[in-house]
Parts: sequence; structure tokens; C-alpha cells
Amino acid sequence: MGHRDEGGTGVGDAGAAGASARLQKLFEGHRLTPTQRRIAHCMVRRAADAPFLSSVELAELAGVSQPSVTRFAVALGFDGYPALRKHLREVAPPERAEGAEAYTEYQQAVQAEIENLRHLAAALADPGPVERAGRILAASRPLPVLGLRAASAQARGFAYFAAKVHPDVRLLDEGGTMLADRIDAARRAGATALLCFALPRHPREVVDALGHARDAGLNVVTVADSAFAPVAALSDVLLPAAVGTGLAFDTACAPMMLGRVLLESMCDALPDAQSRLEDFDAQATARGLFVE
Repeated sequence: MGHRDEGGTGVGDAGAAGASARLQKLFEGHRLTPTQRRIAHCMVRRAADAPFLSSVELAELAGVSQPSVTRFAVALGFDGYPALRKHLREVAPPERAEGAEAYTEYQQAVQAEIENLRHLAAALADPGPVERAGRILAASRPLPVLGLRAASAQARGFAYFAAKVHPDVRLLDEGGTMLADRIDAARRAGATALLCFALPRHPREVVDALGHARDAGLNVVTVADSAFAPVAALSDVLLPAAVGTGLAFDTACAPMMLGRVLLESMCDALPDAQSRLEDFDAQATARGLFVE
């Protein structure tokens, strides 16, 4: 599998130079198109990150399309980009700073997630999209929150906390023929927006559900793994946060964090959010709800 993002992985200058040399050697002897040479140049320039970049991320960094990255990998003799990335990890495993021993596979996955979070932090330097999304969600009564399969945990976590400050949150974490009915019911009850968490692999039901929501007149806010996700065209506000792919199953630390940031933005747009939280705390104390 593989991973992720911008920023270093703790490789020192000597390690980075060695990684660049190995990449240049890999590209030698291949007839590359101008676009492919652009990708190769980007990978050499970002040699420390190359084993962790997804095809989408590499395409963004190089300023090319994602299919161009796939064709580039094939031109080098690999079955596809995942095979190229696997090869890079095998021949040039990331090293600790100052030449210490290589990271373990588990450490690589954690380091990749740290880089995902750093990338998210950089994106949040412009708070405009999240603030706009928060206002859209705060104004919707009720507020349906959609997340199926891999994204169901993200949707459920958001809905759990959102219900403490929002008067009517409706979790949609099961697909099937009733999903469209539940979206229609929310719309009839006054909903003006729908929040969706969309993570790979993207279920067709989610794409269909967002199309239905748009047709019903709902504004769609989506937290997705990439700006190129299949749900992008169906989202009025798309908030991307990359997933980790270094383990057998994807990790979603950055999407979870983005969900909490979005929740904070929604709270800022709800004038009675603080009073609702205080009421909950008072009731929880009276009921002895928590052991602290």
C-alpha cells in the first residue's frame, strides 16, 4: 500500500541526496515525454517524500493529471503507480535523521499521518471554506449527516458531538433503499444542507445520495479524502483531508481532525451553542453520568 504527503519524513541531507540519486538512476535510459519528465523532476526534487505520495498528491505537486502519473509509472516498466511507490519504499526506505536505523513499517504509517495533519494545518491557513461550511450547517434545521462504510465512523463521531449544540442532527450511516427517503424526510422537515463524509473506497450509494440531495435543493458540504474524489462535483463546499494508505486498511486521522474543526466552526455560528453545552454539563453532573 503506500502513503502520503508533503513535508519530510525526518531524512537528513545525506539521506535526501542519496534518495535523489537513486531516483535519477531509475529514470535513466527511459524515453520520457515532457509531462513525464516534469513528474520525474518533481520526484527528484521531493525525493524524501516520493515513497509516501499518492498519485493524486504527486499529480498536484507536478501540475499534471492523475492519469499522467499512472502512464509515467507504466513508462518506467511498472504495472502502475502503486507498484512504483512500492519499489521506491523497498530500494530507499525512509531513514531517521542523522543516519539512524530505518523506520519500521508501523512508524512509516504514523509518520505519513503526521504529514497528512501538517498538510491539513497548512490548508487551514485560509479558514474561509471551513467558516462558510460551518455557517451553512448551523443554519440547517434539521441537519442530516451522511457517511457510509469506511466513512460511517467519521459521520457518527461528528453527529454525536454536534447533537450537543445543534437542535436536530440526523445521522445517515446506513445505505439501502430508504436512504433517499430519509434525505427527503429531512428536506420536508426544513433541512437546507447535508454534511457528507466521503472516504475511499467511495460507495456508489454515496454518489447517488448526494445527487439526490442536490436535486432536492440541499446544499452539500463534504469532507473527502481528496479534491479529486468522485463526490467533488456534487459538493457545494468540498473540504479535503488525505487518508493514510500505509497499512492494510486506510487511516483517517486528518479527515477526523477536519471534522472536529468543522464542528468548531459550526459552534461559532450557533448563538446558543455555549448555553446548550452548559445545560448538558449540568444535567450530566446531576445524573452522575461520568466518573471523573
